[in-house]
Amino acid sequence: MSVPSGLVIVDKPGGMTSHDVVARIRRLAGTRKVGHAGTLDPMATGVLVVGVEKATRLLGYLTLTEKEYAATIRLGQSTSTDDAEGDITGTASAADVSAAALTQQQLAQAVAGLTGEIQQVPPAVSAIKVDGQRAYRLTRAGAAPELAPRPVTVYEFTVTAVRPATADGLIDLDAIVRCSSGTYIRALARDLGAAVGTGGHLTRLRRTRVGGYGLDRAHTLDQLASSFEILPLAQAASAAFPGRQLTADEARRLAHGGRLAAAAGADVTGVAGAAAVTDPRTPTAAYAPDGTLIALLTEESGQARPLVVFA
Repeated sequence: MSVPSGLVIVDKPGGMTSHDVVARIRRLAGTRKVGHAGTLDPMATGVLVVGVEKATRLLGYLTLTEKEYAATIRLGQSTSTDDAEGDITGTASAADVSAAALTQQQLAQAVAGLTGEIQQVPPAVSAIKVDGQRAYRLTRAGAAPELAPRPVTVYEFTVTAVRPATADGLIDLDAIVRCSSGTYIRALARDLGAAVGTGGHLTRLRRTRVGGYGLDRAHTLDQLASSFEILPLAQAASAAFPGRQLTADEARRLAHGGRLAAAAGADVTGVAGAAAVTDPRTPTAAYAPDGTLIALLTEESGQARPLVVFA
C-alpha cells in the first residue's frame, strides 16, 4: 500500500523536540520519508508543518513564508539560553524593573526599535553552524562562539498585556510577533530586555501560524494517532504558494522538466491561506487542468522554469 504525499499540520506539545514529532509521524504514516519546515524549541508549542513523501520537497520553500507567534517575555531577568530553560545570568532590581515597565513610552520605543528590518544576533545556544559545528555545542563545551548579526524582518511586534510576574518585581509582557523565517523570538526577548535596561528572556512561545497554515488546521499527536489526517499535496501547496493553472500541453512539458513562458499577471492566483507570502523568492505552484500539482516554478528572464517536479 502506497503512502500518500502531503502535509501534516501538527500542534506540537511542549517538552518534545521537532525531531521527536517527526519520529512520531514516521510511525503513524508508515514511512521514513518525513521532515519538518522549521524547528520549534522543546519548550515551544504550536504549528509544526510536517511533510510526508513527495511533500518533503515542499519544505525548503515553506521556510520562506512568514510565521506568527504568541509569546510571553519576562523583564528583569536574563538567562544563558534567552529563555526559561537556561540558567539565570542576571537579575535587575525591583526598582529598575518597575521604572522600565511603567514607562510606556520607553517600552514602545524599545518595541519599535525591534520592528521592521533589523539585524539580529542569534542566541548562543542555537543550531547556527560556526566552522561546521553547532553553536549550542560550542557554547555548552565552554567555547561560546561570537555570532554575527543576521538580517531578519519583524512585520509586527505588538504588546498585548503587561502584568506582574513575581513578588520580587519581575514583569511579564504578552506579545504577538509576526516575522520572517530565521527570526529568533527568544533573541527578541533578550534584546527587548537590553533595550529597556532590565534584561529579559522568553518564558512562553506558541507558534500560531506558518504561512497559510494556522492552528485551525493543526492536530495534536493524540488526535493524529486516532485519525491520521494528511493535507493532500495540491491542497497543501495552494495554502502556501501563488498558483498557476496550466494547459494540458504545458503540464506535459513541465512534467518532463521543460520551461514555459513567464505567466501574465492574470494567470497567477493569490495564496489561498490566511496570509500572503511576503518573500519575493517564493515560487509559484503549477497545476494541471485536473488540479494535480505538477511543479513549483520560478520566473527569470521571461521564462518559468521548474524548481521541483512532482508529477
